[in-house]
Amino acid sequence: MTINERQDEIIEEFSGLDDWMDKYQLLIDMGNEQEPLDERYKTEQNLIDGCQSRVWLQADYTDGIVHFSAESDALIVKGIVTLLIRVLSDATPQEILDADLYFIDEIGLKEHLSPTRSNGLVAMVKQMRMYALAFQTKQ
Repeated sequence: MTINERQDEIIEEFSGLDDWMDKYQLLIDMGNEQEPLDERYKTEQNLIDGCQSRVWLQADYTDGIVHFSAESDALIVKGIVTLLIRVLSDATPQEILDADLYFIDEIGLKEHLSPTRSNGLVAMVKQMRMYALAFQTKQ
């Protein structure tokens, strides 16, 4: 499944919900369904700068594919990082770097986040792209 196909799938899931409280609940549910991050990855090195909440992001690179895993101590933020992982994980570094993350605007996420959460979202995307760039330069 391509990054755009994954984005379209998320847009579809959110499209049936008109009320933002329902969308927040879906985000929380998605975050709760995410596999917990292995404790060994909850290090200072894996903490994302720019997030008000604590967000740990682990990136692994195998056979040309980047796999992300993450966790947050805040429910909505955990849901947001889960969405980003669904979209960007298991793609090549180049696919991640080229991705236009249109789903964020399509589901109305950016306009319904507080400024600090919005900054955190930008920081998470930036960190995921930095990992992709680092893996790409190693090729």
